[in-house]
Amino acid sequence: MSKKFLTDVIAQSAEMPAAAAGRVAADIIAAIKAEIIETGRFTIPDFGAFSVRETPKRTALNPRTGEQVPVKAGATVKFKASPALKEAAFAGLKKAKRKAAKG
Repeated sequence: MSKKFLTDVIAQSAEMPAAAAGRVAADIIAAIKAEIIETGRFTIPDFGAFSVRETPKRTALNPRTGEQVPVKAGATVKFKASPALKEAAFAGLKKAKRKAAKG
């Protein structure tokens, strides 16, 4: 999903100009970021949850030279899909497979 996609959906749903929908989309994204920064978690019911996960300090291999390179500790955002989203995705996958088998 992109910001443009979100803007188009908002503009079509609310029947508002694209510029205003773009500002709304930007505000939604900013609010999600702020919530993740503040609490370390953001949940959308029937969609899933975003949570911050710490990554440990480690060593990795440079694929070109094969030498070991130190990697600093950090953080990443993890997404866990809700059961409803998983079920919908599985149903869509089965439908796509049936359609491909017919064609």
